[in-house]
Amino acid sequence: MTRYRIHRTRPAPLTRRTEEDQGTRTRLLEVAGQLFGEKGLERTTGKEICERAGTNTAAINYYFGGMEGLYAAVLEEAHHRFVPYASAAAAVAGKSDAQAQLEALLGLLVRALTGPASTSWALRVLGREIVAPSPALEALREKEFLPKSRILRAIVSKLTGLPEDHPTVARGCISVLAPCFVLLLFDRPTLKRVFPKLSLTPHDADALVRHLVQYAVAGLSAVANEARKER
Repeated sequence: MTRYRIHRTRPAPLTRRTEEDQGTRTRLLEVAGQLFGEKGLERTTGKEICERAGTNTAAINYYFGGMEGLYAAVLEEAHHRFVPYASAAAAVAGKSDAQAQLEALLGLLVRALTGPASTSWALRVLGREIVAPSPALEALREKEFLPKSRILRAIVSKLTGLPEDHPTVARGCISVLAPCFVLLLFDRPTLKRVFPKLSLTPHDADALVRHLVQYAVAGLSAVANEARKER
């Protein structure tokens, strides 16, 4: 009987050039993210990015195909550090209760907005993009925003007992997200000055999530009752 020996193929080790390329690309992303967050795309130059990243001026074209490609990569990375669709889908998976799903989803958002990411360039880039969308947002909209909106729409539909395409459900989704957008877009020192007792540290995340869920569920119940009366 002939025996066959199975040879397992090991992944080829990274070459030094590959490691250097990955390091350069990462530095460019990080530096560009910082500058785009501070100044926006229009006021940031490729020369400035390359000088701060310690690369030659051709690096942006080599790794990203130009400034537009670099900005699109930075925007995608910023979103990945926040709450990507895969994380949102995993958070609600296996939870049949709509309120538990809402709590899981808001928990992701709040923990991102009160954690280390809240002081990083990622949220500043996302905030700028939300206020003044660029063409780079289109791909992210199709890949991330619309799928996540479907998750939220399904949750609000369950909580209100109304069809997903009902206007009340759409308004309810906006109401649920509005506090998170306030935390995303508002300057933290200003929030602290206006609301001195509002604490937004990681330690406060659980209490804030409970509040947002309680507020959202009560509000959705009230508007759902009104919508049913109008039928």
